[in-house]
Amino acid sequence: MTSAFPGITDRYHDYTRHTFEFDGVRAMIVVPDQPRHGRLWLWRARLFDTFPYVDLAMLQEGFYLVHIDIADLYGGPAALARWDRFYEFLVREYSFARRPILEGFSRGALTVYNWAARNPEQVAAIYADNPVCDLRSWPLGLMSGPGSEVDAEKCLQAYGITAVQAENFSGSPVDHLEPLVEAGIPIIHVCGDADEIVPYPENTGLLLERLRKLGGDMKLILKPGQKHHPHSLEDPTPIVEFLIRNMRR
Repeated sequence: MTSAFPGITDRYHDYTRHTFEFDGVRAMIVVPDQPRHGRLWLWRARLFDTFPYVDLAMLQEGFYLVHIDIADLYGGPAALARWDRFYEFLVREYSFARRPILEGFSRGALTVYNWAARNPEQVAAIYADNPVCDLRSWPLGLMSGPGSEVDAEKCLQAYGITAVQAENFSGSPVDHLEPLVEAGIPIIHVCGDADEIVPYPENTGLLLERLRKLGGDMKLILKPGQKHHPHSLEDPTPIVEFLIRNMRR
């Protein structure tokens, strides 16, 4: 095991942060003051330091916080390949635990779920917050949500599909839940039921329905009247307690 983390060292909310380049993009490792045995970690997919209530609470609980940039990759093949390489780097070079907790805000959930479906035995738990669960909803705008024209174009490029092919696309998180259910991965979602950007019914609602049909389930914290922002809970205790109590060791 390599002892010293790479890169530039600074402070992140009173914790030591190491920032470095990996795979040509920015990566970060934030170190808890009192790490738990086995280098347990929370892997933040996107929007680092946005509503970081859970991140800070998990650092306090002794978990490392890890992030690598996957902007404009939308959980597609390039995002998953980058995560594969970074995972191997952390586990082999720095002896991080083989099962991180995955955290996905909004579009970050695309990478979280798609990577977990490919690597179910390498996931301790999933925390998703107002998550995109079906590309047809966001960014493609093929359902009731408004979508995003700019992001839709980038997303199609990321997956190598056309707009016509996207109408019957089956590579979203809602489409490959079987490996997660079979592995018994604990899942928690926090959602605003009035989310105007990533509508609850066609994202978390649809994912939950399909999970249950497969014999799985999730813990759902639904925020009445809340929109896409703000994310998370200012008091993250229910989320943190669920993750620590239910995570696969």
